[in-house]
Formats: sequence, structure tokens, C-alpha cells
Amino acid sequence: MSFAEQLSRLQTFLDADDLHEEALDYVAAHGYLTALSICPQQVPDREWIDALFAEPPHYRDEAERQEIETSLVQLKAYIARQLASDEDMELPCDLDLGDEPDESDLRGWCIGFMEGVFMREAVWFEDSEDEVSELLLPIMVGSGLFEEQPEFEEIAADRALVDSMIDQIPELLTALYLICQAPEEKPSLLKPRQN
Repeated sequence: MSFAEQLSRLQTFLDADDLHEEALDYVAAHGYLTALSICPQQVPDREWIDALFAEPPHYRDEAERQEIETSLVQLKAYIARQLASDEDMELPCDLDLGDEPDESDLRGWCIGFMEGVFMREAVWFEDSEDEVSELLLPIMVGSGLFEEQPEFEEIAADRALVDSMIDQIPELLTALYLICQAPEEKPSLLKPRQN
């Protein structure tokens, strides 16, 4: 089975209605796996797979379970390769919140990404808190999870600002990846560590 076929089957599985209501659909899972690929600390596969589904799905059989879990691990590896390349990341959805942000795929992707960040939140901000916070801001705005906070409310009210922030997401992902994953021999990319 080709990788494209695997992804198509994975998408069908994740977008099905019989998963737990808190399980991530395909687009949200892509955001989640993107965050996990950037995260400075490796999260064990079992832990993030279980969290993605919220509760174990009803697989037809063991073979289907293995196929879905393998496809998720391979999609995560594929995303990590994309992030490590010099090209901007391609998201599986339009970079647009549309007229109904809560209904948009991009909102789902951003929520999934933030779910990935929340798994190891402290680690994300350990070394470069200001830079990471700044780079995460457009994704936080896109997720709508923080709209109750005054500064986010203000940003959300300015549609042009929100759109320009959203447009930056692909390049921000590369910058986040470099900050969180850059090897030690590239210190010029990072501020000196405060011990």
C-alpha cells in the first residue's frame, strides 16, 4: 500500500463519526503530530496515540489497529521530515478561518497543534520562552482556545491582523522546529542558555 493510500485510509478512520467525541479528526491530528514533531522532548508513541483517541477506538481487528497506529507514526515521521527540509510546511487545510472560524479546518488544525503543545507544555518554554511564545501566538489565535483572554479578544476583533498572522503559520513552524530541534552546533540560531 502506498503512503498516499495509507493516509487516505487513516483520514477515513479519523474522520468517522464513531470515534470518541474528544478524539482528533484527521486535520486536528495533523496539527497535533506537527507539534509533537517540533516538541523538544520525544513523547512515547503509546502515550500520544492514546491521547489522540481519548479512549480506545473500536477496531475491526488487531490488523486494523496496527495499520492505523503504524500510519499515525509514519505520518508523524513524514511531518518531521517536512519540518527539517528547507521548504515551508504544507498544511492539510486552507490557511483561512473563513466566515465561521469554529467550523473551519484551520481552527481544528490549530487546536490539534495546541493539544500537542499541552502534552509537554513546560518543555516548550524551557529554553527560549519569549521566542517560542511569539511564534506560537498565531496558532494560539487560530485555535480560538484563548479568546476569553483580553489580549486575544483584541486580536480577534482585527480581522486583517488575524489573517496576516494565520498566513505566517507555515514559516513559523520551520522557525519553531529550528529553535526546539536545532543541534547544539548551531548556537547562532539560539540565544545562549540561561543556567
